[in-house]
Amino acid sequence: MNEVQHVIRPVRVDEWAKVKELRIAGLKDPAAPVAFLETVEQAEGHPDEFWQGRAAGASHGRAARQFVAEAPDGRWVGTVSVLVEEAGTIDFLDQAVERTQGHLVGVFVRPEQRGTGLTEALFAAALEWAWALREPVLERVRLFVHQDNARAGAFYRRYGFEATGTVVPVPGNPAAKELEHALRRPDTV
Repeated sequence: MNEVQHVIRPVRVDEWAKVKELRIAGLKDPAAPVAFLETVEQAEGHPDEFWQGRAAGASHGRAARQFVAEAPDGRWVGTVSVLVEEAGTIDFLDQAVERTQGHLVGVFVRPEQRGTGLTEALFAAALEWAWALREPVLERVRLFVHQDNARAGAFYRRYGFEATGTVVPVPGNPAAKELEHALRRPDTV
């Protein structure tokens, strides 16, 4: 399996240029319109300070963590981020957060690496970090998948995420729907 050749690790605060490059690569993917809530043009329009802040915020602390798959040559070939949503807050989809939970976002693996086990390795690292958080612990980790993103939905279900029945409109396109899937904390199953 290829993931053995890759290092799966959190981003570092000074790696904002690589964070930006991988995000833009993901947004150029043909599946991007049903996978991300941002366009290439929006991402390319962000100033360097935005990317510096994103890397800093995802490199330490409790609020968020971005994991990357780094190839032996240093190239980043995949990523996933975990946002921590505290009970009683409002999420980025303007929905009330009822329980303290993780939220997986920004899942992307370069096309030539798909099907190699890299996505599973990224998810394993992200979930290991999420489940290790304390005070308060995360009750579950969720994600949303666009109704038309069957490939991603199938992967999430194979990984153990289950549809919750929560459906929200896609921001800017209320006719399209995002379907929530969740994975319960292993020690509460």
